[in-house]
Amino acid sequence: MAATLLPLGCARPHVSPLAPPPYRAEIGAGYDVTWVALVRALAKQNLPLRAIARDSGVIATDDVVTPIGVYSDCGRIGDEALEGEALVTFTVFAERDGAATRLQINSSMRTQGHRKGSSGKLKTNPVYSCASTGRFEANLVDAVREAVKH
Repeated sequence: MAATLLPLGCARPHVSPLAPPPYRAEIGAGYDVTWVALVRALAKQNLPLRAIARDSGVIATDDVVTPIGVYSDCGRIGDEALEGEALVTFTVFAERDGAATRLQINSSMRTQGHRKGSSGKLKTNPVYSCASTGRFEANLVDAVREAVKH
């Protein structure tokens, strides 16, 4: 029994990244102009949309496979970062705020296939939660801000 449990005692724990709060931004344009710019920016990214509701200001994407490290940080096992693929989804909330529009972008991310470091085959289990790097959100807001200027 001791020989069976010995490898488990030496295993390195998974250290999850700290999840950032939802990404929030204000766009200096009215709701209708911002909404059109937001939909176009998402279309240019070629993201599959699960739901789009202009009246409630909600856009939700389907799962998108991305390399770990681009949009997601999936933590470490011991001293080595997880690498591989992550499934990411985004939900965008747009809200009128006088002459401006407030955006909030929530993200949900988890590993699809991962490995410790850059060696070995991708494994699907266990599934680890990931945190957003903030790149997608910042790029989307920048694209919307640029589009409403024109």
